Amino acid sequence: MNPEKLQQSEIRLRALREEVLLEKKQSEEGTSPVELDQARLGRLSRMDEMQQQQMALELDRRRDIQLKRIEGAFLRLEEGTYGHCAGCSTPIETKRIDFDPTAFFCIECAARAEKR
Repeated sequence: MNPEKLQQSEIRLRALREEVLLEKKQSEEGTSPVELDQARLGRLSRMDEMQQQQMALELDRRRDIQLKRIEGAFLRLEEGTYGHCAGCSTPIETKRIDFDPTAFFCIECAARAEKR
């Protein structure tokens, strides 16, 4: 991968990390515990709130995974292995990196991993 492309990827990764961190901060309210005050909320309203809380927790979990993928990409940039498949060490297609700058498998290795 040429130096210009590496620099573009690093900029995209930084922007993506900031976006995910901002979303995570904004969603903190949705993951707070649901009150069980039956005088304030009916049973169905509480159930709705609990469902919304679970959805918010799942989104938060996915954001954490995305942050780990981003940090892994930064580590690969530092090590000089960014843009090379973690499975077979071949260069990852530029289109794939453009689509997902956190990609660490080539298409073939990703397909094999998905079948497992």
